[in-house]
Amino acid sequence: MEESSDLITSPLISSSSKNEENNNHPSSSYSESEEEEENSEIPQVALTVSTRDDPSLPVLTFRMWFLGSLSCVLLSFLNQFFWYRKEPLSITAISAQIAVVPLGQLMAAKITDRVFFKGKRWEFTLNPGPFNMKEHVLITIFANSGAGTVYAIHVVTAVKVFYKQHLTFFVSLIIVITTQVLGFGWAGIFRRYLVEPAAMWWPANLVQVSLFRALHETEERPKGGITRTQFFIIAFICSFAYYIFPGYLFEMLTSLSWICWIFPKSVLAQQLGSGLEGLGIGAIGLDWSTISSYLGSPLASPWFATANIAAGYFIIMYVVTPLSYWFNIYDAKTFPIFSDGLFTSSGQVYNISNIIDSNFHLDTEAYRRQGPLHLSIFFAMTYGVGFAALTATVVHVLLFHGREIWEQSRSSFKEHKIDIHTKLMNKYRQVPEWWFWCILVANIALTIFACEYYNEQLQLPWWGVILACVIAIFFTLPIGIITAITNQSPGLNIITEYIIGYIYPGYPVANMCFKVYGYISMTQAITFLQDFKLGHYMKIPPRTMFMAQVVGTVIAAFVYLGTAWWLMETIPSICDKTINSVWTCPGDHVFYDASVIWGLIGPRKIFGDQGTYKMVNWFFLGGAIAPLLVWFATKYFPNQGWIRLINMPVLIGATGSMPPATAVNYTTWIIVGFLSGYVVYRYRPDLWRRHNYVLSGALDAGLAFMGVVLYICLGLENIGLDWWGNDLDGCPYAACPTAKGIVFQRCPVVY
Repeated sequence: MEESSDLITSPLISSSSKNEENNNHPSSSYSESEEEEENSEIPQVALTVSTRDDPSLPVLTFRMWFLGSLSCVLLSFLNQFFWYRKEPLSITAISAQIAVVPLGQLMAAKITDRVFFKGKRWEFTLNPGPFNMKEHVLITIFANSGAGTVYAIHVVTAVKVFYKQHLTFFVSLIIVITTQVLGFGWAGIFRRYLVEPAAMWWPANLVQVSLFRALHETEERPKGGITRTQFFIIAFICSFAYYIFPGYLFEMLTSLSWICWIFPKSVLAQQLGSGLEGLGIGAIGLDWSTISSYLGSPLASPWFATANIAAGYFIIMYVVTPLSYWFNIYDAKTFPIFSDGLFTSSGQVYNISNIIDSNFHLDTEAYRRQGPLHLSIFFAMTYGVGFAALTATVVHVLLFHGREIWEQSRSSFKEHKIDIHTKLMNKYRQVPEWWFWCILVANIALTIFACEYYNEQLQLPWWGVILACVIAIFFTLPIGIITAITNQSPGLNIITEYIIGYIYPGYPVANMCFKVYGYISMTQAITFLQDFKLGHYMKIPPRTMFMAQVVGTVIAAFVYLGTAWWLMETIPSICDKTINSVWTCPGDHVFYDASVIWGLIGPRKIFGDQGTYKMVNWFFLGGAIAPLLVWFATKYFPNQGWIRLINMPVLIGATGSMPPATAVNYTTWIIVGFLSGYVVYRYRPDLWRRHNYVLSGALDAGLAFMGVVLYICLGLENIGLDWWGNDLDGCPYAACPTAKGIVFQRCPVVY
């Protein structure tokens, strides 16, 4: 109870009592001279993260609560608002990270510093002094909760918009909150493996760490150069000003597919050259949103991970896919070469509503009459590499990290070697593991109640919830290790859909719910662990970090759902691709298609003994064998260090974001990643250290702010420019089939 009371009374209080507790902690005897001599074993961390800490800085301040909550609400609203648009715009936490600095400094200058209830236990002040870095970090943690998307919103959109079935707001809220918070349980269980070890360095965090230091630390301008703050301002202004071209005036900069311009009537040339609907050969995007929208910032990706993605992308996109297509495997020429659509055997769009009965289940007789469902060859291969990436992840972690996991498990309750950052964090009181267990048990209980009591809407039985949780806890550790080292996170969405689709076919909502509980709870755990590591680097008291994460997650859940519900109720024909509208919901279309494949029809009728694509299951075996080959190579060629850098889960799962990501997203991401992670890092390490992560943050922020300005000033009034420069790809025939006699909209017929 003492721990709980500390947590409850600490908001808004002066930090003096807490600091005294920290300074009296036994670990605080660690000397500053030792701190200065030690550094991280990871070069990028050593170059970016400070090894000093000031425990006296106030953290839980009024400024933090106000600006943190405001950032969370605004980012949640804007990201969900832009998510439904044809070109989704993701506003990252970096935008809020920058915007709150002048606001925090203004509040520190103007708000009264009067101490309320002076001398009593509840003493607090609204203004404990200058706006400091630790407050700023916690505000950014709040903002992180509102960044990206809330995956469970896909379920609500699919049921209400695509399937046109009844789903109440209350049931939707239960799904959203439980899926968002469930990951805290897995994060608490695995934090000793994925946060404390120095080898788990979480590359994406270094962007924010570098930006925090640039915004708060005083720095002398190098002779003939500029400070990091000056560099950030210049890069931010350039990014802000430039985005008006790809964002409004000249949208073709999103994908310059020049091969299509040379061969405007050739289906083959446009299949090869289109960056949005083809293989993207030669296509390039001069737009930061094209580069960073699906794989994150290439400036934050370590070069070995970028190289693995480049190799996997090349093999899948330029070897496997074209060979499969031109050898007409699975009648590939009857369908587009690159598409997330669902087709009949004659190449026409599949009418899903015709195979759903009145009880929202599969109408088997109607499905037999309409015929089996078909996929584009790339979409089919995407599922195959998803199968392979899953087994590759498990085998890779067992082979290359199994001993470390075992040793960490054995030494969890004993003294073991820790790095400088963990030593500094030991000054603070840790979050008890039972807090995470309480959240986990309460969420599972609430989820089971919802699925049983509202079974008519959710369709998922209680045992499905338990099975989803078992899958999530099994895969959180191996996927967490991959993410913490490579900045790439293999997904569980395919395997969760596959399992429940076989066990419980014909129930699309059950399939979607099982996926979000099995997949997104693991993804949320990875997000929470990444935030834990950010707090670890910035020396934020763990209990304070925990509180900010929980509150931010709950706020974001309410705002995301409220925004989505409002848009679905007020925008006519939202997510309809057949009309000329910006509200086409590309990500939700992919999610809906997956629910049809795995939930409504079921994997047995597509990938099983009754399906067309049963041979794709061999990818499971291929994925398990691939890491073994690398492991044997490291044993036979121990002096070839580059072999250990081959990461099969990342290489095989390179195209995991496609679709909705396209070829131009990958090619430009790889080019920028090569220039930053290899060329600059190798030949100009001083320049890379000072400016790489700051540049990433500036590009993100400039894009986000201009995107909002363009929408407010022009998008709300639907003011656009109609000219050839705003034809996004200029490749009208890229999605055309090439089989003889197939009639497809706007496509020439081959005879």
